[in-house]
Amino acid sequence: MAVLLLFGGKKIPELMRGLGKGMKEFKDASSGVREEIQNTINSIEDKKK
Repeated sequence: MAVLLLFGGKKIPELMRGLGKGMKEFKDASSGVREEIQNTINSIEDKKK
């Protein structure tokens, strides 16, 4: 309700698109970090063998 009062009805779809893009970028970045950490762990384990 406060969002509607602050930004008006016409701005809400634009704000939601921006929020969705931001969430996707965060998810993609966190997946990349997770993958990099896993690759490093695998590399260290391979060197131990």
